[in-house]
Amino acid sequence: MAMPSPKLAHVFYRTHQLEAMLHWYRAVFGAEIVYRNPALAFLTFDDEHHRLAFADLGVIAPDGGDAAQAPVGVDHVAYEVPSLTLLLETWEDLKAKGIAPYWCVNHGMSASLYYADPDGNQMEFSVDCFASKGECRDYFQGDRIGANPVGTEYDPADWLARLRSGASEAELLAIDLAAPVSPIRGRLEALSA
Repeated sequence: MAMPSPKLAHVFYRTHQLEAMLHWYRAVFGAEIVYRNPALAFLTFDDEHHRLAFADLGVIAPDGGDAAQAPVGVDHVAYEVPSLTLLLETWEDLKAKGIAPYWCVNHGMSASLYYADPDGNQMEFSVDCFASKGECRDYFQGDRIGANPVGTEYDPADWLARLRSGASEAELLAIDLAAPVSPIRGRLEALSA
């Protein structure tokens, strides 16, 4: 089974010049910032909750650690799938073929599986956590994202078993703010594992 009906959702960039990048993408795309903290920024130019995202490598690793040394450029390209059930059933099928995600995280507005292809190119497959794009976008304006802008990790096997036992998608997609905040993951970590 291939990833079911994926649609391009957003592109996430790594940068050492966040202000200049935000200025450029706002000017070129007419994008507006929907959420920003010192390390991360999310922008949109249509009714999607975000189309562009940026990580400031210097803020993420101010001590000059591995993240600060990561190359600038595209971190990952994200695709949206129609439902959590399809996302997890595809995860199960791909896992059986030896293709596994390196990160499974509920961001609060979307739940995602991150994969790296044989060259290390990263992609995210996600499903929205709310019934509408407007509710997902509202998540960026609320207090919950400020408390946890990265999200919480989840076990896709557990979620799929719970779905098959009668749990609703909405129940699983509701972020658990009491869960530990997930570290930011990426290509360099995935390749060193």
